[in-house]
Amino acid sequence: MEAHSVKIKSIGHITRDVLQIQTERPPELNFTPGQAIDIAIDKKNWQEEKRPFTFTSLPDDDFLQFTIKTYPSRNGVTNQLLHLKRNDRLLLYDVFGAIEYRKEGYFIAGGAGITPFISIFKYLGSVNAIGNNKLIYANKTNDDIILKYEFEYLLGKNFINILSDEKVEGYAYGYITRDFLEKQIADFGKNIYLCGPPPMMDAVEKILSDLNVDKSLIVKEAD
Repeated sequence: MEAHSVKIKSIGHITRDVLQIQTERPPELNFTPGQAIDIAIDKKNWQEEKRPFTFTSLPDDDFLQFTIKTYPSRNGVTNQLLHLKRNDRLLLYDVFGAIEYRKEGYFIAGGAGITPFISIFKYLGSVNAIGNNKLIYANKTNDDIILKYEFEYLLGKNFINILSDEKVEGYAYGYITRDFLEKQIADFGKNIYLCGPPPMMDAVEKILSDLNVDKSLIVKEAD
């Protein structure tokens, strides 16, 4: 696919290591909430370094937004993103992704794995269809929670945080376990949306398997 070169309209941190970038939107580019796109930086030596990033804007917005966890200690693409500014350019390639909203259920995210769910919840909020969807979000510390206040506003008591490295009043502490999920999920017959780092994904999928959750109800990125 021929790349779209788009100009950065705004760029800035929303947590200590997460950037939010808004760009121009090519009129022919379409996506559904939960999908991602391959992106490269339109600078010498970086045009071929494609990385997948999730759309965190809405499908009918006239701009594109990406919410990206950066790794400053690595000399990679996200480190290079930290040096970009307004009017620099990105190259957009193929749209892809198997995560999409089906029906009401439970969303389980770890760290930057929240990004496919940002657009989904924004969309549900825009059409007054949040319903009884519940988000379980695992992070190391309180400061790592991406868009905490937005999710609190959208979901209220159905926004559940669990922190592995910090004890915070009102938040669960530790890792996602079978006991924890049994307390948070009232109906294992509903869709379960899952996205996070591979070790977390493996652990949660094993728990769901042990609980005899139908695999067809688990919505995740294609293996």
